[in-house]
Amino acid sequence: MIERLRQQLDAADLPDRLRQLAAGAPAAAPLSLTLELGSLDCDWLPLLPAKAPFWYRARPRRGEFRLGIGHALQISSSGGNRFAALDNAFSGLCGDWRHAAGEPLPLAFAGFAFDAASQGPLPNALLAIPAILLENLAGRCRAVLSVPAGRIAQAADDWRQLLAQPARHTSPRLLPAGPDALAQRAWTARVNAALRDIAGGRIDKLVLSRSRRVEAAAPFSPALILRQLAEQQPDSLLYAHGQGELCFLGATPERLVRLANGLAEADALAGTAWAGSLSLAEQKNQHEQSLVVQAVVDALAPLCATPPQASPAAEHPAGHLTHLRSRISGRLAPGTTLFDLVRALHPTPAVGGYPSAPAQDWLAAHGEQRNGWYSGGFGMLTAAGDGEFSVALRCALLHGRQAELQAGAGIVAGSDAQQELAETEAKLGTLLAALAPASTLDRNGTSD
Repeated sequence: MIERLRQQLDAADLPDRLRQLAAGAPAAAPLSLTLELGSLDCDWLPLLPAKAPFWYRARPRRGEFRLGIGHALQISSSGGNRFAALDNAFSGLCGDWRHAAGEPLPLAFAGFAFDAASQGPLPNALLAIPAILLENLAGRCRAVLSVPAGRIAQAADDWRQLLAQPARHTSPRLLPAGPDALAQRAWTARVNAALRDIAGGRIDKLVLSRSRRVEAAAPFSPALILRQLAEQQPDSLLYAHGQGELCFLGATPERLVRLANGLAEADALAGTAWAGSLSLAEQKNQHEQSLVVQAVVDALAPLCATPPQASPAAEHPAGHLTHLRSRISGRLAPGTTLFDLVRALHPTPAVGGYPSAPAQDWLAAHGEQRNGWYSGGFGMLTAAGDGEFSVALRCALLHGRQAELQAGAGIVAGSDAQQELAETEAKLGTLLAALAPASTLDRNGTSD
C-alpha cells in the first residue's frame, strides 16, 4: 500500500494538478488532492510517524480508520474565546480551501482541553489540516494530500519525507508501581466533600477525576496501544494525537456532538456498570443520567429551529464497562456552526457537573487537575463545516517511557465514596490493560 502511494507521488500529472488548484489562490489557501489506493483491510497503525505530528481516528466495528500525518496548516488557541477563535479561523480556511470537483470533502482534525485556561504539553485547543490523510472506509482506501498554495513546488518532497520515517513498534515491560493508598484516601476525601455540598443543595452533580502514572522499561508504542484498544473496545471511538515521544490517545464511548446537513446529534451518557458493580437500573445511575439528558437538551434548544428530542436511555457497551446513553437530536437554526454547538455543550454534566457554573467553580476551588485533553474533546471536521467531536475519555498521555492515565466518576446524592473509587479503578483498568505488553505489530497494509 505504501509503495502504491509513493508511486502516485511520482506521477507525471501531479504537479499540473497542483498548479491548476493553486491558480489565483492566496498563498495560505489549502489545496487538497485525492488519490485512490484500492481495496485493502488496513488500520494504518504501522505508518504512525516517528517524529512528525499525527492524528488517528477509528471506529473498528464499522471498518473506519483514518490517519493524518504532518500538518499542512494548523491553528491553536486558548482562553474563554478559544472556540470562537478556531471557528473564525477555520471558516476563513474553508472559504479558500480548494479540491477537485466530485472528490470527497477533505478533513481537518481538532482537539481541546477540559479547562480553557489550562496549560500543558499539548496546545489548549488545536485544529490542523493533515498534510497526508490516509482513509480506509469499509475496505476502500485513499489518500488525501494537502498543502498551502504557496508551497506547491516542494509539496511532493514534503509528502515523501513524511512517509519515510515510520515509528518503531516495541512492546515495553511495565515497571512496578509504587503504593497508591495516600492518593486514594485524598480522592475519597474529595468525594465526601462533594457529597456534603450536594446534600446542602448547592450542586446536583460533580465529576471528580483521578490520575495514575505508570512507567515502562522502554518508550511506549502508540500504535501497539491503539491496536490493543481496538481489540478491547471495537464499538468505541479510538483517537490519538501525537508528535515524537508525546502522544495523547484513548478509546471513548461518548460523542459530544455531530453535525451533518443541519442536523445535530449529541450523546447524554452517564452511569457505569461492570462485573460486580451496581446495576444501571439503580436509582443513582438513573438520576445521574437524567441530569445529563436535561442539560444537553437545554444547551441545544437555543440553537435549534425546533425543540431537541431525546431517545430513551439504553445500555451502551464500552469494553468491559456498560453505560446508560440517550441520543439527543435537533434541526439547527440557520447559521449555526459546529463550534457553536461545542461551545454550548462543553462541558456536559457527564464530565463537569450540574449546574455547570457552580460545578466548575467547585472543581477549581478544590484543585481539580486534568492533563492533556482528558475530558475535553477530539474532533474531525469537513471543508463544508460538518463534523463530529467526541469526549476524550479512557485516555493516556504518553511521554516516552512515562504514561499518565486519568478517569473520573460522577458524584450525586446517594453516591458511595468506595463504590466511586471502584468505578475509577475499573475505568483506569481499561487503559492499563492496553499498556501491557502486546504482540509485535504486523505490517498489514504497508506494502502490495
